[in-house]
Formats: sequence, C-alpha cells, structure tokens
Amino acid sequence: MFDETRLEKPWLFLRLGFGLVPIVAGIDKFTNLLTDWTQYLSPLVHRLVPLSASATMHAVGVIEVAAGVLVLSRWTRLGAYIVSAWLVCIALQLLTTGRYFDIAARDLVMAIGAFALGRLTEAREAARGNARAPSMTQSRPAHA
Repeated sequence: MFDETRLEKPWLFLRLGFGLVPIVAGIDKFTNLLTDWTQYLSPLVHRLVPLSASATMHAVGVIEVAAGVLVLSRWTRLGAYIVSAWLVCIALQLLTTGRYFDIAARDLVMAIGAFALGRLTEAREAARGNARAPSMTQSRPAHA
C-alpha cells in the first residue's frame, strides 16, 4: 500500500529533479552555456537526421523541455515514462559515439530513476483513487 506520509517528499524530489533538469538541459541546447551539446551527437545519428548538429540539438532541447513540463504538470506519470525512455535513447546514442561511456551509464541510471517516478506516481494515484481505467492486461468482467 502507498504510504503517502512517508513517500510524499521522495516523490516530490523525484518529480522536481526529473522535471527541472530536462527543462534546464533543454533550454541549454539553445545557449550552450553548460557545454557544447553537439559534441555528444553521434556521427551515426548525425548522418541519419537531416539537420545540422545545432538544429538537431535544438530539436532535442524542445523535446526535453516538453518532457520536463509534463513531469511537473498533472501528467507526471506520462512525463516520467517519456523522460525514462528519452534517457535510454540518449545513452544508446552515446554508446554509438565510442566515447562518453560514463555519461551513458549515468543516463541509464537516471532512466531507472525516472521509471521509478512513473511507478511511484501510479501507486500514488491508485492510493488517492485516481487510477485510470483497467489496463489491457487486467481481466474484465464478461458481458451477458
């Protein structure tokens, strides 16, 4: 059972972290104040995407900001799963560079944290009676 009193603060911290960090990183894709983001773009991805490296990073930035906003909105669960999947994609992309294995490993661990936020949000919603309709895997009553 979801113990709201004990888990509310950890949920809030995860929500803030996985909401604000993608927003900051996404905005920085336009300013490059933190780093030159194009250095992390795999040559393989650069060949597959019909944009300049800078334009690709701008598109990435838009996706990251949108995902972060979702996490901070009432759609936290959806946003958390998007952030998790996005981080896995980033890690895989980094592996194809042949460098940045440390950052890829960090992003995979962050993906696990974002996934945990999604699951924790599901438990929180269920405890509050806000669970969505039964999933496809749950049995449904037969109609007469």
